[in-house]
Amino acid sequence: MTAGPLPRDPRDAQALRRPGPISRVRIREVTGGAVRERRDDLATEEPLEIRLTVTAPGAPPSRRTVAVTMRTPGHDFELAAGFLYGEGVAAPGDIASVSYCTDEDVAPEARYNTVTVRLRGDSLPDLPSLDRHFLTSSACGVCGTASLDALRDRCAPLPVSGDLRVSPEVLYGLPDRLRHAQGVFGRTGGLHAAGLFTPDGGLVALREDVGRHNAVDKLTGWAMLEGRLPLTGHVLMVSGRTSYEIMQKALTAGVPVVCAVSAPSSLAVDLAREFGLTLVGFLRGERFNVYAGAHRIEP
Repeated sequence: MTAGPLPRDPRDAQALRRPGPISRVRIREVTGGAVRERRDDLATEEPLEIRLTVTAPGAPPSRRTVAVTMRTPGHDFELAAGFLYGEGVAAPGDIASVSYCTDEDVAPEARYNTVTVRLRGDSLPDLPSLDRHFLTSSACGVCGTASLDALRDRCAPLPVSGDLRVSPEVLYGLPDRLRHAQGVFGRTGGLHAAGLFTPDGGLVALREDVGRHNAVDKLTGWAMLEGRLPLTGHVLMVSGRTSYEIMQKALTAGVPVVCAVSAPSSLAVDLAREFGLTLVGFLRGERFNVYAGAHRIEP
């Protein structure tokens, strides 16, 4: 899905600049008593407002902001779609279009930080569960949804019969493959990544962001907009630790195997065991821990 055209007033040329994933700053570097001034590349972190809109015949559009999240610019439409899918707001086929916002209440400098998702139908969905967490951060996800009871109403355990299996040798190679595919991390050292792999270790897609959960939302949104959901035949590899939010997003996307280079949280393990996901942590070198779903890991 592509963005609609934005107004191009020459006076707003700077204000309408699309933010990029990398920001450049001047720093003072001190090494062994030697001091020098140089340029440094930082991972950009800016807010993204996600708006929903529907248009009923003969009526003005109905709009609602559902979230403001701190993110690294890039793949913003995928992030919006993946967030809405993971929160149970929009299913595949519900989204008519995604665009940067040109509503009159949005200042020119904020237009590339505001995404409008137009839904099919003529009324906005009831979203009481999102009222508590209008603002999210790149660090923690939408923590108000961290309830297994709420998730049980939306998702069933993943099936076991006919499931994929992954060899330890494939798992050993995933962290390096994830790291080598991280273009922005290589320049900044400040981004998380989520990579989608085949059971034999082939990289399908990778997304980077200052937030782990944002990177997963971008992957899910990509799969949703490309008509690839559910991701039942894939392995998800994430940098850092595995939180409840990561496992929730993997479950809703249908990913059966989730791997991380660091530790899972207790609630992430609870979710994996209850819903039949395989959860691998501390995947480093030729070792890892299996916290749930060991039947998918070949002996």
